[in-house]
Amino acid sequence: MRVLLVLGAALLSLGAVPVPVPAPLPARMADTGGGSQLITAEAARTGATTGTLTWWDRRGGRWVKAGSAPARFGAQGLVEGARRRQGTNTTPTGLYRLPYAFGVRARPAGTRFPYVRVTERSWWCQDNDSRAYNRRVEGLPRDCRATEAEHLVSYGTQYAHALVIGFNYDRPVRGRGAGIFLHVNGRGATAGCVSVPADAMRAVLAWADPARRPHIAVGTRSGPTAITRY
Repeated sequence: MRVLLVLGAALLSLGAVPVPVPAPLPARMADTGGGSQLITAEAARTGATTGTLTWWDRRGGRWVKAGSAPARFGAQGLVEGARRRQGTNTTPTGLYRLPYAFGVRARPAGTRFPYVRVTERSWWCQDNDSRAYNRRVEGLPRDCRATEAEHLVSYGTQYAHALVIGFNYDRPVRGRGAGIFLHVNGRGATAGCVSVPADAMRAVLAWADPARRPHIAVGTRSGPTAITRY
């Protein structure tokens, strides 16, 4: 007992060795999109179907966590966005802008993003042969088959509120994939989107400010799809 007391006193006299605090995730990223807001959606590995969504503010030259929630990914995990193929139920990794929000329900209080209320005429075209590929349309165009499109209103609470993720959006590559959103959880893993609980989705919409150019970074903790590479 005396030996233990002496050892304890010696350690106290030396003082505790400080443990380094890791820098916030955005501070370790190669690219955050250039704005002062960022969303990160991180999984442990490419085969994972769950992870964490975190939203961040840049204040006074530092990144500060504004909120977080459990997230779900594609049923077949995650894959590099440039290598993704349509219909594979994988979530594309990468850094993407957020063009606008939409929803079956009315715009949530505090939402500043452009918000489109979904109607019975609202579809998301995923037909590779259509001029409207990877676009929301009001009324299905003749060149977009209903079997190759999502009738948005039919997804109910999953699309109660959502943000469009700009994957394959600005210059769409046919066959790479369409209709990748941040939306409300369904029953399980997604078909390639990122999903979160309903209260988290509303919180993100109340927080996000398009004037601060928020982006979303989707990736894993390590390896080629590590979120810090973006």
